[in-house]
Amino acid sequence: MSQVAANQSVTAVDQSADVEQIVQSAIAEITHIATLPEITLKVIQLVEDPDSAAQDLNNVISNDPALGSRILKVVNSSFYGLPGQIGSINRAIVLLGLNALKNVAIAASLAKLFRGGEMCPSFNARDLWSHSIAVASATQMLAQKVELSLPDEAFLAGLMHDLGIMVEMQARPAQFVEVVKKVAADATLSFRQAEIDVLGASHEDFGAALCRTWKFPVRFASVAGFHHRPLDVPEDYRRLTTLVHIGDIMAARLELGYTRTVDADQIAPAILGELDLNEVAIAEISEALPQAAEEAAALMKI
Repeated sequence: MSQVAANQSVTAVDQSADVEQIVQSAIAEITHIATLPEITLKVIQLVEDPDSAAQDLNNVISNDPALGSRILKVVNSSFYGLPGQIGSINRAIVLLGLNALKNVAIAASLAKLFRGGEMCPSFNARDLWSHSIAVASATQMLAQKVELSLPDEAFLAGLMHDLGIMVEMQARPAQFVEVVKKVAADATLSFRQAEIDVLGASHEDFGAALCRTWKFPVRFASVAGFHHRPLDVPEDYRRLTTLVHIGDIMAARLELGYTRTVDADQIAPAILGELDLNEVAIAEISEALPQAAEEAAALMKI
């Protein structure tokens, strides 16, 4: 290896270490500021534990009537299209399974993390939540189009893709506002580049780290960490991340919520090829997206 190449390699390692330090410092702070409710974290732990049973999950959710009612609201919506009215968490577990209930519990809890109003004239936290719901709706419809199972998982992946921005909002509010102002003033500047310039890391870095801290499955960490560059994801997790990437661009094209975080307005042919999709299919789904996002927003309302 030449001396120049060696120096570049060392520099890359140093930069990676710097980013990791920046990210971990912010994550350490956010655990004291805003996190998923303890009950939701227990739900995740139970579902990921092979020795747990449906009754264990029912017992945990029953201790939080508010969460239980939100879960039943989602379960009884057209999202699942189940026959009849589901009146108990036990019945919902039987019909949907543990993993689906876990995803619904996380989705029902995420809204609380995006509470807040206008942080500056060009950014309102509610607009970011609206965008997240639109991406979730798009991802769900795309998953159905390509016949990917687990629509609740696709919806949740879209809902939490920008989780890293919530870390910035909570742990580094002044710097986050600086990022927002920079991109508002310069249409050619990408949100991720502004983040790196100001914060030293991007929302993908923060989001992936938070997913690992909360012990989310690897596929969700991949979505949070690579939704702007899904082809960099290992093949086992690429499909879901690619769906979210496309849904993100679709929501941005329709200007649903705060969309400045989205880098591109075109979907690369290679990315469409990953899922055997084309722009005709994208246009069909896009036409139905505003209505679907509106219905999902009503469902996810706190």
